[in-house]
Amino acid sequence: MLRDITLGQYYPADSVLHKLDPRVKLMGALVYIVSLFTFRDAVGFAAATVFLICIIRISKVPFSYMVKGLKAIVVLMIITALFNLFLTPGKQVLVTYGILTITMEGVKNAVFMLVRLIYLIVGTSIMTLTTTPNQLTDGLEKALMPLSKIRVPVHSIAMIMSIALRFIPILIEETDIIMKAQMARGADFESGNLIRRVKAMVPLLVPLFVSAFRRADDLAMAMEARCYVGGRGRTKMKPLRYQKEDYQAYLILAGYLGVMIAWRVFGARIWGLKLGA
Repeated sequence: MLRDITLGQYYPADSVLHKLDPRVKLMGALVYIVSLFTFRDAVGFAAATVFLICIIRISKVPFSYMVKGLKAIVVLMIITALFNLFLTPGKQVLVTYGILTITMEGVKNAVFMLVRLIYLIVGTSIMTLTTTPNQLTDGLEKALMPLSKIRVPVHSIAMIMSIALRFIPILIEETDIIMKAQMARGADFESGNLIRRVKAMVPLLVPLFVSAFRRADDLAMAMEARCYVGGRGRTKMKPLRYQKEDYQAYLILAGYLGVMIAWRVFGARIWGLKLGA
């Protein structure tokens, strides 16, 4: 399951999406995330689905590779769906069993929240799968550069993000090594119920945290030994410059944002009139 985590990993491919400026992809991911929590009906989610499918086709990243990242959050998705299913009050009660009540509103919220969570993971995975950590760091720093006027440590924030993304696959690999070492000594991580499996994972935490802190300390010492000083005055080996494709991508995002706002403002009225008719 650890190998199924795709967030923070880069998938090399020759696609238009890979060649786009990282600032465009950051803005696209932000707009798409906002749209997921703006749409509240089937028509809005249909628009988000079409947009996501088009982006996946353009990225040339195998769909199976993206879906693989959902296996690591199956438990989170189930818990989220159950909480929305049983804890959402409503007028139309479907099932009542003791203190548990399932309403039509709860069913709708559970389905929509589950779809939001899946689309959120897939959408953000596309950004990281098509952008290297260095590009993400440069794009984030460039996009947040106006905040440096009010003394916001933009470079430090971008560097923290870059290091965090780089540490994800490293920690996954380290966890896999520790698990195999403990399994060779008789540890069992696969049998038993969910609670037993969670308890079996506890012995992994101590060596994993020790390894993470050791790697972080080694990285800090290496940066200090090389006299690294981030911030103003640093130059880029590959400075970011917008190309024709980047402006076209911004136009597509503006169109999607316009559809999102229009449906948010007028869609409910139109949908209500059609249902009334």
